[in-house]
Amino acid sequence: MNNFQFKNPTKILFGKNQIENLTNETPKNAKILLLYGGGSIKKNGIYNQVIKALSNFEVIEFGGIPANPEYEVLMDALKIIKKENITFLLAVGGGSVIDGTKFLAAAALYKGEEPWNILKNNERVFKGLPFGTVLTLPATGSEMNSGAVITRKETKEKFAMGGPGLFPQFSILDPQVVASIPQRQIANGLADAFTHVLEQYMTYPVNGLLQDRLAESILQTLIEVAPKIMKDTTDYDAAANFMWSCTLALNGLIQQGVPSDWAIHMIGHELTALYGIDHARTLAIITESHYTLNFEDKKEKLAQYAERVWNVTEGTAEEKAKAGIEKTTAFFQSLGIKTKLSEYTKDYKGTAELISKRFEERGWKGLGEHGKVTPNDVEKIVKMSY
Repeated sequence: MNNFQFKNPTKILFGKNQIENLTNETPKNAKILLLYGGGSIKKNGIYNQVIKALSNFEVIEFGGIPANPEYEVLMDALKIIKKENITFLLAVGGGSVIDGTKFLAAAALYKGEEPWNILKNNERVFKGLPFGTVLTLPATGSEMNSGAVITRKETKEKFAMGGPGLFPQFSILDPQVVASIPQRQIANGLADAFTHVLEQYMTYPVNGLLQDRLAESILQTLIEVAPKIMKDTTDYDAAANFMWSCTLALNGLIQQGVPSDWAIHMIGHELTALYGIDHARTLAIITESHYTLNFEDKKEKLAQYAERVWNVTEGTAEEKAKAGIEKTTAFFQSLGIKTKLSEYTKDYKGTAELISKRFEERGWKGLGEHGKVTPNDVEKIVKMSY
């Protein structure tokens, strides 16, 4: 096991009717900017619960943060933060709203020329405006980590950011919100969380026995609850296990002391930026090809995954590893998620070359846990995903 340091300061309030605790968790005398997405919170009752809990606070609202939080939209929110001297941000939504809020937390205190440089230059954020979250869509784990991904529509770019200054002070997780989520978003959440675990697990063994089994248990739980929550979003037990699995998939715990990959995400982000494909679906498009091209490096963990997660007991290590890849693709497809780029767009020709060129220009010359997935390899992976 590798050396590590781990700290996660986010307080979690999990369970039914936890939104009422906003009253006590929000700093006294805070001037709040309430951030949300397309307005679904006003239809499912969450908005009213939040406003009631914040009745003794001064609250200004900013809605309309899109599914892939856009820099241009967030800059409008930043103007409000500065003009109104906002002291606390509250994200009410899924990963996109929370990610957008993290960017705003960083940008509000940024001393540089343009906040986009935080993303473009991958500047680590050590201090941000304080914020909390009310999670309405389990998927990204953003409610309990310090990372975010922001899109710039103008340039069709999508970059990640993060740092110890971007952990939520608190996050409220009420599984009852899952009941109003459309099936497409449920499927996305399952696939996103599943891939988050794979990115931290499907590398090479370093004798991190507990980390492996924690990762495997999250994968097994997602597999178990997937058909239940896809069938009935009002199943509270399924919703609770789904929500908590999504949080644990990316709150930093399972990646401590073990290598991580993240190449699937980096390639997937480009497909979202170029074509507007749902983030989780870009991961499903890339996963099989990435594991196939890097089969030798990942073979041992793939075989272990096939055995422990999918109960594949027959065959050689190589055969089990291949079965693990096949089972993963089949899982995505069982959620109704298509796994080839050509199933999302007819304009996919040239995509592989374009992404490879972008990575080359950014100096991203060695992705993956071994740092050896080159832009040329990325081009092959994307072509294999057509």
